[in-house]
Amino acid sequence: MISVSEAEKIIRQHPFKPKTEKVKLVDSVGSVLAESVHSDRDFPPFHRVAMDGIAIQFSSFENGSREFKIEDTQPAGVSPLKLKNKENCIEVMTGASLPNDTDTVIRYEDLEIKNSIAKITIEEVAQAQNVHAQGSDIRSGKILLLAGDQISPAEVALLASIGKAEVQIYQKPTIVIAATGDELVDIHETPLPHQIRSSNVYALQSALRTDGLYAITTRIPDDKKILEKEIVMLLDKHDVLILTGGVSKGKYDYIPEVLVKSGVKNLFHVVAQRPGKPLWFGRSEKNTVFALPGNPVSSFMCYYRYIRPWLLESLGNKIHNKYAILKSDFQFPPPLTYFLQVIVSNEKGNLIASPIQGGGSGDFVNLKGVTGFLELPSDKKEFKAGEVFPYFPFRD
Repeated sequence: MISVSEAEKIIRQHPFKPKTEKVKLVDSVGSVLAESVHSDRDFPPFHRVAMDGIAIQFSSFENGSREFKIEDTQPAGVSPLKLKNKENCIEVMTGASLPNDTDTVIRYEDLEIKNSIAKITIEEVAQAQNVHAQGSDIRSGKILLLAGDQISPAEVALLASIGKAEVQIYQKPTIVIAATGDELVDIHETPLPHQIRSSNVYALQSALRTDGLYAITTRIPDDKKILEKEIVMLLDKHDVLILTGGVSKGKYDYIPEVLVKSGVKNLFHVVAQRPGKPLWFGRSEKNTVFALPGNPVSSFMCYYRYIRPWLLESLGNKIHNKYAILKSDFQFPPPLTYFLQVIVSNEKGNLIASPIQGGGSGDFVNLKGVTGFLELPSDKKEFKAGEVFPYFPFRD
């Protein structure tokens, strides 16, 4: 049996090494950028008008002028006009280039316009107000996005603005989730009194999907020969295999034996934690395998504590550890790392974790009101309100 920190270290030493591929920009959302991208021009590329109104030369206002004759109108999308008389103004539209020989924009709300004369009705005007200066966001040639940045709609907008119709991304792993157990029936079936519907695979599949990752699911009975045949086939077709059930010490828990026989090296089995103690992790030449306990809470916790960070890091994502403050005292005497179910709320910028007592690793109904797990270290038995611990959320 190894510690949680040892298990994490071993897993991180065996990352998935993704290939890269070029995809159309519209197909890149949710992926991780595999190239650094530079701006091809200043942003904004010109002095941009930020408000509808008039453009003036600030020195005229500073010298006491409050009424300005309108010389012309500057729409968006055309070359900048030039102010002919510094005592005059040019009407400007939002998004337009700032006319030459002007430096300040007064919005319509602060004007009275009559007979082509714009009168400023406010006393305080700042030079360069309502002007988005050229290059103030980023200069040409500077790094706009880094390899490892996840592509959201915001990044798509940036990439489109520099003409990136195609982008280089990390190729996502092929993932399969397999449930084992003769007590399981498919979701559309009516279980007998001694059976249950398979739910772990759907929970894990959904969890992956929230990070833009996709997996197929399957179910394998507790038959050693069938397991051997099916696992070899799954390993042949997928980069990552996630199994649930069949990893403990029971008479029909064949998974560890079958995996080793199938060419997967056992890197650890059994972690000093609750829930999720029988967790198994291994590698073959081309596969990574996580074998999770079949109890729903154990399976769920192990995914968020180990598999999700491993996948995201392997794909180049930056992992930001979270911490929360325990709201009330809690006791857990066994010498195991305990993953406490909590509801976390934000109170004045601090994450406050309220403990939720569940009915054990099989009580997944209890998870409906929980936001994540608080990791309580194995070297303590009593945990006091106000102490800070690592927090692994599974919902916002």
